[in-house]
Amino acid sequence: MNKKFYGKVIYDLSKEGRRAYSLPQNGLGDGLKDIPAVFLRSKAPLLPEVDEPTLVRHYNNLSTNNFGVDTGFYPLGSCTMKYNPKINEELCALPQWQGLHPLQPVETVQGALLAYDALQKALCEIGGMARFTLNPYAGAHGELTGLMVIRAYHESRGDAARVKVIVPDSAHGTNPASAAVAGLKVVEVKSLPDGTIDTEALRGLLDETVAAVMMTNPNTVGIFESAIPEIAEMVHACGALLYYDGANLNPMLGIARPGDMGFDVMHINLHKTFSTPHGGGGPGSGPVGVRKGLEEFLPNPRVVPIDRDADALFGATLKVEKSGKSLGRISAWLGNFAVELRALAYILTLGRDGLMLAAPLATLNANYVKESLRDLYKLPIDRVCKHEFVFDGLADKSTGVTTLNVAKRLLDHGFHAPTIYFPLLFHESLMIEPTETESLETLDEFIEAMREIAHEASEDPDKVKNAPLETPVRRPDDTAAALTPKVTYFEL
Repeated sequence: MNKKFYGKVIYDLSKEGRRAYSLPQNGLGDGLKDIPAVFLRSKAPLLPEVDEPTLVRHYNNLSTNNFGVDTGFYPLGSCTMKYNPKINEELCALPQWQGLHPLQPVETVQGALLAYDALQKALCEIGGMARFTLNPYAGAHGELTGLMVIRAYHESRGDAARVKVIVPDSAHGTNPASAAVAGLKVVEVKSLPDGTIDTEALRGLLDETVAAVMMTNPNTVGIFESAIPEIAEMVHACGALLYYDGANLNPMLGIARPGDMGFDVMHINLHKTFSTPHGGGGPGSGPVGVRKGLEEFLPNPRVVPIDRDADALFGATLKVEKSGKSLGRISAWLGNFAVELRALAYILTLGRDGLMLAAPLATLNANYVKESLRDLYKLPIDRVCKHEFVFDGLADKSTGVTTLNVAKRLLDHGFHAPTIYFPLLFHESLMIEPTETESLETLDEFIEAMREIAHEASEDPDKVKNAPLETPVRRPDDTAAALTPKVTYFEL
């Protein structure tokens, strides 16, 4: 990092008269005279003026402050930040894809529609569902879409009394939020000490007013819900549907399918399980799958074969149509196509055998890290985990070193912090998910760093409490940034 540029925005580097570009003459003369005065600026915009080397160095220096899966280990629990193979990027960047327009005639975009259809078929096989829509743009958008499917299903039967969605207390925050946005009432069900759903508590909540129960399996603390057959039977017996939050699908690939467990509706985070990098709020994709009998409620538009060959991955001429029984449109067109292409490339590259290795390797990695650190970090649930696990901060609480301090200190070791203070079941939650793409050497380096931080907490706690010590930005005031953000350089 060149310290000359660090901490300076592009306006700080501006010098009047400098240019990093030249534009050709437009050949249209003075077009400003034809623009109504009401649409014209009274003065020139405040744009920075820099030469090309300054511009290039500025943005490259900014980029070195970003952390991602291409920079280092990213053990962000519940987010499955796995490495994104570069063949995915190469494929979705092909000009044949990049030049497409959603309003082209259907006969000119058969390749894109075949890719869409092939991915939904692959997801059906992976999830045990009858049909998928790829239209939702993100996981939470998928949740909302899935709940809208459920609501449309109940309304189609004239069952307007079903207005409640039961959500575990360990659920992702998007679950209750999505239910509320869908116009449904959220009811919380408690978890047992091992993090699994309290089935007896759930039984007492199920009645004719419940539309759905939302579950993540494995759950948010990385434990498989072994009572799922009983739960599915209970939910269906009361007339409700069972929704699968696909955030934790990674350890299930090739091992178990939500549809086979009894789930009726599910969403998949393509950007998690199928490798698209998704830091900073995007990009994402949240396809929604449904069991047989619910397909008609999926959103419009939908890709449908003209000459049907249900068994072939790329085996039909396709059209785009609308269904009258659909819940309606939930996105501008057919979803985030570039993310869909990356996911399809990932699935086809790994193939059946490769996909079936992801889950056991992710589980092995998580348990290896957990067992290597359990003597220094508090392990509230002492069981074999799946893809992730949760510590409740340091085992030694006497030093006053918190989970936040540990997370900050990890930055000095070149690692992104795990998820902290979630789930809310534990006061000092530290959720770690290694993913299957990390090597033994990387895991050992992370374990060594975590152990070193634990020892520092006992021997020199102030050092950990003041971390990070070596990053360009140390400890910003996050609260002030949220309450009084400065979104422009100049006071306007």
